[in-house]
Amino acid sequence: MAFTDTDSRHMLRALELAERGRGFVEPNPMVGCVIVKDGAVVGEGFHARFGGPHAEVAALEAAGANAQGATLYCTLEPCCHQGKRGPCTKAILPAGIRRVVAAMQDPFPEVSGQGLNELRETGLEVEVGLHEDLARRLNGPYLKLLATGNPWVIAKWAMTLDGKIATRSGYSQWISGSAARAVVHSLRSRVDAIVVGRRTAEMDDPLLTARPEGGTPARIATRVIVSSRARLAPDSRLIKSARDFPVLLVCGPEAQEQDIKRLAGKGVEVLPLLAETRFERTLQLLDALGSRRMTNILVEGGSQLFGTLLDARQINEVHVFIAPKLFGGDKAPSPIGGAGIGDISAALMLENMQFQTLGEDIYLHGLLPSRQPESVSNSLLPRLATSR
Repeated sequence: MAFTDTDSRHMLRALELAERGRGFVEPNPMVGCVIVKDGAVVGEGFHARFGGPHAEVAALEAAGANAQGATLYCTLEPCCHQGKRGPCTKAILPAGIRRVVAAMQDPFPEVSGQGLNELRETGLEVEVGLHEDLARRLNGPYLKLLATGNPWVIAKWAMTLDGKIATRSGYSQWISGSAARAVVHSLRSRVDAIVVGRRTAEMDDPLLTARPEGGTPARIATRVIVSSRARLAPDSRLIKSARDFPVLLVCGPEAQEQDIKRLAGKGVEVLPLLAETRFERTLQLLDALGSRRMTNILVEGGSQLFGTLLDARQINEVHVFIAPKLFGGDKAPSPIGGAGIGDISAALMLENMQFQTLGEDIYLHGLLPSRQPESVSNSLLPRLATSR
């Protein structure tokens, strides 16, 4: 199947539009749409918020009568089922669209090729696969949630030039500068949960809320603390703000009932996990967050938690802020603990790596290779049945 440079340009624009929905549409996918007639763009749209009009419908409304005989470019297969909105295929067909170009097929079971087939059967020219790699990267969190039932895991840390995330005494505020912290607030503003270990919560006493420049965050993240024994200081800022911003404390079977009741009395939701090992409990936690339809979670430390997630190959995206400072010290922690790898050839390499300078700091981010199955998790279907 041969696509033209013109096709490529319009699909890239549709992908650019789709990005505008990040943080607002999850657990639905980000989708963009461009309608072109006689070489001119006559309509554009994107999925702007969960439960709102789909990208194709928005673009068709913008195009109006100009949609007759036009080509529709969309970053994901048009849906063909009744969810929170009606089927996009039912909007495309009467509009008189002549050709549909989709970046990729939607793996959602109630769509999964059926939308494309419905359009083909009515005589439309339908093509799939233009910039599919970019479309899959854009919607990696949606695809992972569908395939595994687990959220997309974003790991974020700040470290010194010698690879330390805290001093030998455990202090880390502030390794990076204000420009780096502004980026962190932007990251927090588009995720469903912010996760830290007990020691990080204890040493830093963070609030873990999103305070992005220029306004209200797209989402209000649940603050998640992993504490095997359900220990969190009563004067913690997390506890003090628990009735204003949700806090979920995850504990193990060793937690005492009185500690659980004390936290619950302060407005903290406590989630006991019964697995014996930290590794197993981490996987249970991801399952639990996925069952709540959380699509993106941001993990901010510490090294034990990062290490367990890396050992489980559950980190999907990495954001690192490197400050031109030296801490030294054998007891000063590095970012990632856990078992690690035994051979250099087994090292995990970042993909799509990008970096920039933020004040005195270097900001580096990229993706880790996906090792997720392509099939859809059956356990997730009831929870997503009415989402798309």
